[in-house]
Amino acid sequence: MSGERRKPVTPGTIEFVYDILSPFAHVALTRLDELPADRTIRPVPVLLGGILSHWGQRGPAEISAKRLHTYRLSVFLGQARGLDVRFPPRHPFNPLHALRLLAGSNADLVSVRKAFDFVFREGRAPDTETELAAFAEAIGVPVELAGDDKAKATLRANTDRAIEHGVFGVPSFVVHEPEGCKVFWGVDAFDMLLASLDDPHLFERDPFRHLEDVTIGVTRK
Repeated sequence: MSGERRKPVTPGTIEFVYDILSPFAHVALTRLDELPADRTIRPVPVLLGGILSHWGQRGPAEISAKRLHTYRLSVFLGQARGLDVRFPPRHPFNPLHALRLLAGSNADLVSVRKAFDFVFREGRAPDTETELAAFAEAIGVPVELAGDDKAKATLRANTDRAIEHGVFGVPSFVVHEPEGCKVFWGVDAFDMLLASLDDPHLFERDPFRHLEDVTIGVTRK
């Protein structure tokens, strides 16, 4: 765990946990306006690779049979939302320095949308010196922030904290309430997120109530 300390999140806040590698996060941004107006939306950049490593997973683009399907699905879902999705020439690319720019500048949703437009609307990968500089200009922050120690620590802290909350992929929506937090993973879980916000006790009743009691019948070595 990193030594970066962060203030507790106010109950009622919904954290939008993302990595700019995720085309599904790009699509999910189009639905944030559907969230209740009395909720605070806080974008949180994380390093997906760190999260996958913690849980022992591989990203969809790392699985050859899944890679093209994933790309097609994200473009399809984007079109359904009126969003043109254009992939950069390399994917996955190394997002580390770009994520530091976002973490170190405490980027708001306006800047986050600009970041995703750079990657998945313009189809550019901010993993070279030239493209990272262009990315920094697009979101309005100095490129030097990518090497800033505080920015590095903030990104590590964001990733560690997301793991503590049970985040295992991006995008994830972490809903903070006085009694704890709930995690909703993926743009396809957005309707379930809305239903849970409308009925906070949804999962305490059937047919959801028994799911926490289901045991694992077999495990793979």
